[in-house]
Amino acid sequence: MEDILFCTSGGCTAKLGAGALERVLSKLTKKYDENLLVGFDSSDDASVYKLTDDIAVVQTIDFFPPMVEDPYIFGQIAATNALSDIYAMGGKVISALNVVCFPDSLDLNVLGKILQGGNDKVTEAGGVLAGGHSIVDEGVKYGLSVTGIVHPDRILRNNGCNDGDVLVLTKPLGVGIICAAKRAGEASDEAMAKAVESMTTLNKYAAEIMKRYHVSACTDVTGFGLLVHLKEMLGGKHSAVIHGEKVPYFEECKYYAEEFYLTGAAQKNRNHMGKEVLFTDTPFYLEEILFDPQTSGGLLCSIPADEAEEMIRDMHNNKIYAAVIGEIIPRKEYTVNVI
Repeated sequence: MEDILFCTSGGCTAKLGAGALERVLSKLTKKYDENLLVGFDSSDDASVYKLTDDIAVVQTIDFFPPMVEDPYIFGQIAATNALSDIYAMGGKVISALNVVCFPDSLDLNVLGKILQGGNDKVTEAGGVLAGGHSIVDEGVKYGLSVTGIVHPDRILRNNGCNDGDVLVLTKPLGVGIICAAKRAGEASDEAMAKAVESMTTLNKYAAEIMKRYHVSACTDVTGFGLLVHLKEMLGGKHSAVIHGEKVPYFEECKYYAEEFYLTGAAQKNRNHMGKEVLFTDTPFYLEEILFDPQTSGGLLCSIPADEAEEMIRDMHNNKIYAAVIGEIIPRKEYTVNVI
């Protein structure tokens, strides 16, 4: 693989910080449309537009620079990440369009492998790749614009959680830290293989099981890390308690974080929200894991406590990772308390 694919801020670590986006979006004029059921005002994962009483269109777009050397795997990761937004809204994937930035000096076979990786994931999702758009750029970037559908009454918004709900996470954390260690030449092949497997696993399967239960809110954990995405779920109306010993993460991340193999994006997340988090006897490595930007991370949902155990068992029986990591509580002076 040519060095041009190697990027120091690949994947979701390349996202603009949450604070910067909030400031920019707050200045945009919002046009009222009764059929726009979900827009950018709620920091949700995708837009939802009602077409009929039974059908709403879910739209999203996501693309980024590479975080792995293999172009086919990069294509898979980028597509899996983009498709995830549809699942986070409770939707079904219908079609996708490629978004490509590619240097004209680079072998087109590299591009072909990237696109094949993306196409294979769209096919696995049950959708169809219908075209796309490409431009010449100094570096490689790839992703998808994805269209899905959902019943207007079954949308999973990111901010509908209720006091007493428990929080369920469907993938371990720490892929940003592992990729940072890999760029420094310190991540083991085993750790990187775990991260790649996680990043190429569609959230489709977890989302299908969630539909059997009364999930009140859902989001996917990506570039803003678990804590900032959780803040968006709470919507200023609730607080949350995270039980540190229950937070799943790749075991190698403890060592990598303690050796300061961290990302700039994680520090943006900390700067944006750090003052709103009450850490109670929390080790440094766990703080970093909770702020770590995830590329193609898992789903984070809130669900009534009396349904959580059954849903977790259902996922485990289908060989899907899932863990209860905390609960929603009435609004306190802090946004999140990590115990």
